[in-house]
Amino acid sequence: MSIENTFRPEMLFDYCKSLKLKLGLWIDLTNTKRFYDRISVEEGGAQYIKLQCRGHGETPSMEQTRSFIELVDNFITERPLEVIAVHCTHGFNRTGFLIISYLVERLDCSVGAALAVFAKARPPGIYKQDYINELFRRYEDEEDAPHAPEQPNWCLEYDDSNGNDNEHRKRQYDDSCSSTSQQAAAASAGNAVGEEEDEVDGDEANGEENAEDGTQKKKRRREMVVKNAVFMAGVPGVRHLNEQPRLGELQRKVQHWCNWQKSGFPGAQPVSMDRHNIKRLSEIPYRVSWKADGSRYMMLVDGRDEIYFFDRNNSCFQVENMTFVQGKNLHEHLDGTLLDGEMVLDKIGETVTPRYLVYDIVRLAGRDVREEPFFPHRLDYIKNCVIGPRILAMKHAIINRALEPFSVRNKDFWDIRTSARLLGEKFSRSLAHEPDGLIFQPSQQPYTPGVCSDVFKWKPHELNSVDFRLKIITERGEGLLTKKVGFLYVGGHDAPFGRMQKLTKEIRDLDNRIVECTMNQFGNWEFMRERTDKKLPNSFNTAIV
Repeated sequence: MSIENTFRPEMLFDYCKSLKLKLGLWIDLTNTKRFYDRISVEEGGAQYIKLQCRGHGETPSMEQTRSFIELVDNFITERPLEVIAVHCTHGFNRTGFLIISYLVERLDCSVGAALAVFAKARPPGIYKQDYINELFRRYEDEEDAPHAPEQPNWCLEYDDSNGNDNEHRKRQYDDSCSSTSQQAAAASAGNAVGEEEDEVDGDEANGEENAEDGTQKKKRRREMVVKNAVFMAGVPGVRHLNEQPRLGELQRKVQHWCNWQKSGFPGAQPVSMDRHNIKRLSEIPYRVSWKADGSRYMMLVDGRDEIYFFDRNNSCFQVENMTFVQGKNLHEHLDGTLLDGEMVLDKIGETVTPRYLVYDIVRLAGRDVREEPFFPHRLDYIKNCVIGPRILAMKHAIINRALEPFSVRNKDFWDIRTSARLLGEKFSRSLAHEPDGLIFQPSQQPYTPGVCSDVFKWKPHELNSVDFRLKIITERGEGLLTKKVGFLYVGGHDAPFGRMQKLTKEIRDLDNRIVECTMNQFGNWEFMRERTDKKLPNSFNTAIV
């Protein structure tokens, strides 16, 4: 290879010197050691860190992301005037993913803004759709993820190679990387070009491990762990479960039953109805129900005293004093069952009753039912095989409802021609909790984990809300009465998006928390609730919409 087509670590040090910058930390994200000798980095005066990330079909894990952020934090604290170099194979996807994660977690950027900043510094930015989807899944809503830009012309992907194609793939990969095999991407200068998976030996090359039957299975990334996760306020008898290895076993079981191949919460996620996708209502059969103003949880029923909730962060909570029985034998406890639903607080007079509304089922008594039609099959299973036996057991004094921490009911769905009725005052008054829109569920489709483009949520304009970070500020000045004001911030912006004038004691205690607000008819933001299930506010674009 001609010398003008090579890139050596020394060249990056020379470039930094020309800018009068001191390169102090070099983070290598590749999954190989063949690109250059780390000694050349250390001789240049930088600390070398190997943070090994597989690039082929796998985004950096939560653990790797935390390690990256801690590395950067510690370095900036100790040596704030020096710069950091970050590189993967080509410097777009893994590099971009971790830099964007840092911008979101430490600089309070929205994911969209951080993607744009990185793409401007390193065109075209992250070009793998699964990387973009994962960023939005972790930090915002996956349904808001934009389409990835087109891959660069030089980028070649070989996702389907096997057998004798492996050698061909290796030759092609080596050829495509030969001009860049020495490249290092500086986060500050953007000296990197592209990304494909690194080449390693053995099972590790495919990110796989041997299963008990001798076949190979993909290694699953580590789960995000939310310390001191909080269940929905007002619901007793539920405790946070974070003991390993039990937590991991339960998370993997639920993911496996949903056929979810990634880490994180495997539940189906609806998309917002718009002018484009509304046409699906006339193309395939749908059922409709009200959208409750509650909290989303999947419930695992796996035997007596083995009942668990999973929230959208995939945090696990164990339920105490709750019983589900089998229809054929009311004295036998139900197991092998996975439900999907939402927890609401029903208020009748002065009495508040926590109630779990079951609206879908993935597995029933060890039988996979997710491929069966939603209507009538899965809805009937919920009513006749989960809720019905509980009601019978209460009548026969097998279950003492008074001792249970919350109620459980099935959620009804109707023909979509009843949609207008569900929006009327008469129906709203029949509920003991606040509705905030409609859910449209395909009648014949299977349960789909993750974002499902055919499941729609719809809210009337007056119920649209935004999740802000609330900051309580004391306003004082000459001629002014001292008072506390709540400023509302969105991700990626230092200036407040709005403010709340009237602060109750409840709101004053929520400084720096995530709060859900809606705008009233006078254009003022009103507090709805604290979002204990979210760690970051909505992006600027989401708030504007």
